[in-house]
Amino acid sequence: MSRSLRHGALAATAIAFSIVSLSACAAGNHAETLKVRPDNAATSVGTVKVQNVNVITQADPEAEGPAVVAATLFNDGTENEVLESITLPGTDVQVKLQAAKGSGPVEVPAGGQLVLGGKGNASAVIAEGREATQDGNIQQVVFKLSRTGDVGLGATVVPAEGYYEDFGPSALPASPAPKPSATPDATGSATPETPETPAGEAPATGESPAAGAEQGAPETATAGTTG
Repeated sequence: MSRSLRHGALAATAIAFSIVSLSACAAGNHAETLKVRPDNAATSVGTVKVQNVNVITQADPEAEGPAVVAATLFNDGTENEVLESITLPGTDVQVKLQAAKGSGPVEVPAGGQLVLGGKGNASAVIAEGREATQDGNIQQVVFKLSRTGDVGLGATVVPAEGYYEDFGPSALPASPAPKPSATPDATGSATPETPETPAGEAPATGESPAAGAEQGAPETATAGTTG
């Protein structure tokens, strides 16, 4: 091989390496900008793609409260899809769907996307969050769509911390502290009133016998004899 050909081959190799490096950097920056997590579950069926699926629980592992399903659904078809239900196989829990606005159906528009979770988006709430899911587990999630049918995959269960904080469930409100009952005296118990003692009855405890005798004794006739 001539010297010029060797130089040309080396130059081509260097250019190819530079292009690959730049492409990798660009992809990495784009992924960081979109906050795409590589460990988030994703799948596709027909024209529907489901990405970034997680079951998000309360941030405090001891806290009671709901969990949510967070996901993004893409519809590359020409017809709207209605998300009819979400189920968690192996559990008896119900997932309540709520549209972003109003009480209408939760739709994945044709050529568009549906975001579940986060402020201003549609929601999928699991009321019995702690009973159904455990942080770190893989939970099967099935999305039922009106046209495509069931789309299932395994999703990681994570607490609402860090990246997931803005997509997690709201905590239950704290229970109000019980109000103390009214206490009429210092001992905390009401002292019943002492009923009046009717005439002729025995005197109440603490009352002198003389007082009782005065109330119950009959009048005595004036001593003396008539002539």
